Amino acid sequence: MKLRHSRLENPDVNLTPLIDVVFLLLIFFMVSTSFNQDAELAIDLPEASAKPEIKKEKRIELTIDAKGAYYLNGKALVNRQLQSLKRALREAAAGETPPIIVTADANTPHQAVITVMDAASQLGLVRLSFATRFEEAGKR
Repeated sequence: MKLRHSRLENPDVNLTPLIDVVFLLLIFFMVSTSFNQDAELAIDLPEASAKPEIKKEKRIELTIDAKGAYYLNGKALVNRQLQSLKRALREAAAGETPPIIVTADANTPHQAVITVMDAASQLGLVRLSFATRFEEAGKR
């Protein structure tokens, strides 16, 4: 009995999907790469022998205790009224617009902080920041 030998066909490898994947990877890397186009000028700066003078900026420190009493730069104010606070802030600012750092107790009445913000706003002192304490993880 004679069996017929089947012809061995050359395997046909389709490269189209491989080319598609490589092309998509190329596009991905081209899009995701950040292009850094820094325009740099070569400038030779002149030298100076004197050190620059560091000017310390004037600032106002306002502290509010747990009962709502105000302390401006460590000195207690006469009362808690808006007009007294505005007068003290105006004198401390002396015609400038220095930053105001508000340090309030955690149990300070909310109205006391709002009064400080209102007084500063009416005087045009808009650089207002609140001091906080960094709480370590797990401590309370």
